[in-house]
Amino acid sequence: MKILFLHQNFPGQFKHLAPALAAQGHRVAALTSRVDKAQKWNSVQIVPYAFAEPGDQRHHPWLTNLNGAVHRGAAVYKAADALAQKGYAPDVIVAHSGWGEALFLQEVWPKARLGVFSEFHYQASGADIGFDPEFALQGAFGEGARMRMRNLSMRLQLESADMALCPTEWQASTHPAELRRKITVVHDGIDTDHVCPDPAARVTLDGVTLSRADEVITFVNRNLEPYRGFHIFMRGLGDLLRRRPNARVIVVGGDGVSYGTAPRDGGTWKERMITEVRGAIPDADWARVHFVGKLPYGDFLALLRVSTVHVYLTYPFVLSWSLMEAMACQAAIVASATQPVQEVISDGETGLLFDFFDATAMVDQVERLCRDPALRARLGQAARARVIARYDLRTICLPRQFQWVADLARAGAG
Repeated sequence: MKILFLHQNFPGQFKHLAPALAAQGHRVAALTSRVDKAQKWNSVQIVPYAFAEPGDQRHHPWLTNLNGAVHRGAAVYKAADALAQKGYAPDVIVAHSGWGEALFLQEVWPKARLGVFSEFHYQASGADIGFDPEFALQGAFGEGARMRMRNLSMRLQLESADMALCPTEWQASTHPAELRRKITVVHDGIDTDHVCPDPAARVTLDGVTLSRADEVITFVNRNLEPYRGFHIFMRGLGDLLRRRPNARVIVVGGDGVSYGTAPRDGGTWKERMITEVRGAIPDADWARVHFVGKLPYGDFLALLRVSTVHVYLTYPFVLSWSLMEAMACQAAIVASATQPVQEVISDGETGLLFDFFDATAMVDQVERLCRDPALRARLGQAARARVIARYDLRTICLPRQFQWVADLARAGAG
């Protein structure tokens, strides 16, 4: 059958599913604004659509997300209509709902079955909003109303969809009950044949070559920011360096913002946190801290493979691939005891947990693992076993995703 994917940064969450469906013989295409020329990728036909962020417009500030989604949805609508004029008509459409791309597709292809990747439903309380008092909008008026408007584009797409996917149970639970029934929970999948431990691994970063013989503490964000606990990690850094005088601390991540907002006084979160903590850290200790930016995937995996302890924090929000990739590499994990993490890390079984805001407790857990190689080995092995049992790409996730696509194709039949 003909399957069309939509993701503004394709492949995104569809990096395994789309080419796997193409390999089965389906005619798979993807609409994306990531590229500006048509091309083939892993047997998937990539079709670009043009999108420019809307300029200054007069609208209520609560409508900012919806306004952007409608603009993007309209751009996709135009591109889809052009494809339809050439005779293209997909049987199944699978779209990430986060940016409004599927808002108007049923106007173009009313007979196509629509499935959405519904990753998260924002709430005024109980999840990421207001979780961190340091950055919460104190006494902000109308948070519930603002969140309803922020969710509106995603809700409209989920309401019109035949079925939906969500990667974790907790993320699915954030959706309203009347829409939760449409959602099937299937993780994107971890290729544990490729993402695996390697005792002989070595990686050279910032002029330093590291192996399993070194004491390496790793911390990874797509971008270094509070949503992923960068501020908490940095506030524990001086204590960690004092307690572990031979450790190298490798911090991976860009200087932008993936979630939340940039510092109100300008600059980056990295700059702000270095300014806050640097004065209390001696030069000799600071020399053992390496900010390596964003890494090529091979170097990233090599780093996880040499990691003595991997530290992961997150607000109650979407779960990072990097945590499960670290688990699959058999790293010993120290992580925040927040809901998305607790779905995959059981304290004392597959990692060690601590209160998100307690930097001292974080360092205590890291030091405990650094001192106890047997515990590290046990937790790392159990972490990898859990990923294989629940999230393995080829034996668990892809078969379930294939079934979901097949069910979607039959949705509404008869």
